[in-house]
Amino acid sequence: MATVIPDKPAQSSVVTMETKQSLIDKGVKYCLASYVDVHGIPKAKAVPVEHFDRMLRGSELYTGAALDGMGQGPHDDELALHPDPQAVTILPWRPTVAWAPGNLRHHDEPWSMCSRTILCRQIERAKEMGFRFNLGIECEIFLVRREGEQIVPANPRNVLPKSAYDVVGLLESLDWLDEVVGYMNQLGWDVYSFDHEDANSQFEFDFAYADVLTMADRYVLWRLMMKEVSRRHGIEATFMPKPYANRTGSGSHFNMSIESLETGENLFGDGSDKRKCGLSKLAYQFLAGVLEHAPAIVAVCCPIVNSYKRLVKTGSMTGFTWAPIFISYGGNNRTHMMRVPRLRPEIEDQASHQSGVNLSSARIESRAVDPAMNPYLAAAMVLAAGLDGIENDLDPGDPVDFNMYELSDRELEQQKVKLLPRTLLEAIESFAKDPFSSKVLGEGLAQSYKELKTAEWWDYHNSISSWEIDAYLSKF
Repeated sequence: MATVIPDKPAQSSVVTMETKQSLIDKGVKYCLASYVDVHGIPKAKAVPVEHFDRMLRGSELYTGAALDGMGQGPHDDELALHPDPQAVTILPWRPTVAWAPGNLRHHDEPWSMCSRTILCRQIERAKEMGFRFNLGIECEIFLVRREGEQIVPANPRNVLPKSAYDVVGLLESLDWLDEVVGYMNQLGWDVYSFDHEDANSQFEFDFAYADVLTMADRYVLWRLMMKEVSRRHGIEATFMPKPYANRTGSGSHFNMSIESLETGENLFGDGSDKRKCGLSKLAYQFLAGVLEHAPAIVAVCCPIVNSYKRLVKTGSMTGFTWAPIFISYGGNNRTHMMRVPRLRPEIEDQASHQSGVNLSSARIESRAVDPAMNPYLAAAMVLAAGLDGIENDLDPGDPVDFNMYELSDRELEQQKVKLLPRTLLEAIESFAKDPFSSKVLGEGLAQSYKELKTAEWWDYHNSISSWEIDAYLSKF
């Protein structure tokens, strides 16, 4: 479990030296003193392991003006990275390298525009309420190759129009799958299933949940792992949510629950729930908070132009897109933004109950998250909204159990169901209008995020696509 960085970091010299010696004994030569930029892209300096103790004290300095969303100019003093000693991880595919994620500080004070620090503040808020926020992420990915200006599935034989759960497609990529799943399990992530997804050369990995900071760290590391290992195989792993117009896209669904810090009990479950979702009042409050701020949240959880090519009702050769476009919730119903998976305690053995790990425990799933997100900022937004819902005693109303894709506009209006933003521009405008965004990210990062994403939208909109050329060049 990663630690939440306090205002004044302090490491025991004994623990530090033991960790350093352990890394040396395991053959580690270099440590990556790492953080992420606003886009969630990892950045680092490589530090020889002999200087491990200095690194933990913040020896590595970074010029914030060189990156997006750091709030610095070329005249500002550097930012110091203070790694989380409990999150130091040896890379199993590069065992001479250890990854050391941490938090940025400026003049020994937490830097307000550090993504990991922003999540840590919401974790501390939850802690003050007696809660620990647990998170599982369903990790989806496309494997592709470039052919000139086109991208194609990594496996040229993987051409089925409906590829979900395809055994042949799975087995033909098993060498790559076996390697990455092996690394994930070496890291202790406990992969419990992986499968061929709906599109060609698309795969999903499911592994055990953890506290939110640990899971956010793991997601950053997972993307790094997928990219590096795939390139060794001569293919590219893409986290672009929708690389093909006529195939379903990739999501990174958040499976969320809150447990009591005092007892470890999952506080989201209630077998007497009259709404028949198996949720407690606390869970409904949390869910209502997420729905309340959904348009602003989706700007961070689905953060790029391409994200909104996924969030559409149609556009998949396999039928429904499976992507959320409605600000709504239901039971075990995949047509909503928020889903409440059905409880299946009968599949867990006694040992899992005793260890506190129950893969089918009461939880809420947000389907409006995709692989391009910054996991620290995305998790911070969702957690903050849920805590607001609890503090303000919000209620989401009764679940909607229809196939949302089949409802008419009039029926949606009768159900008082609103749509998620349809473009990045709509999302970022919703983000800017909701004071909640600045409350969570801080004024500086919220403003920077708005400017970066607005510019990203207009860069896209002002380009001329091949579709426009084909449709209009000689039409008139």
